[in-house]
Amino acid sequence: MTESNAEETEHGRTPRLKDAMRQARIEMAERSGVVVDLRDAELARLELLNQALEAVYADIPEGVELFERGIAEGDTPRLWIDMIAHVAMGRDKRVYRFVQDTRYGRRVIAESADVDEMARAVTQYIARRLVERERVIAGDTELAARDRLIDAVSGRQRRRRMLLMLLIGLILGAAIGAGAVLGTAWLSTLH
Repeated sequence: MTESNAEETEHGRTPRLKDAMRQARIEMAERSGVVVDLRDAELARLELLNQALEAVYADIPEGVELFERGIAEGDTPRLWIDMIAHVAMGRDKRVYRFVQDTRYGRRVIAESADVDEMARAVTQYIARRLVERERVIAGDTELAARDRLIDAVSGRQRRRRMLLMLLIGLILGAAIGAGAVLGTAWLSTLH
């Protein structure tokens, strides 16, 4: 390397690709280290909540298999409460977010940065689920009747929509057919 080339790289005028790649690797390692630290912090906070729920899960009656608690360490770590509800950390990684998957989409049950407050929300959720289970076992058909009513109403709405579409189709088909006949008749009179 000549003296002028060494001067150029020292002053940053013409950076070398090798140096730029080295710097990019260093930056990537620093970013991934931060991501790993954030993920570890998420897991640690979820573990704190998991420990706070030990007594609640110990009180669940034997033979009730509704609740399957565990931490899933995926891209987004989650503390599963049962098959349809879990706690994950919010975007800022400090707020717990308790959500339930329903047939209408995901519903946020509670959000809090406080472990005790989130443990209370999960405890209330578990209690409600246990009461619902008792009612179903006891033969309370209110929930089943409500579901049948919702299905009947949505079925009627579907039938009305289908009839409306059929009528619109018939009207448009008749209009297009009449237009085609008139257009053909008009064209035949021109010749």
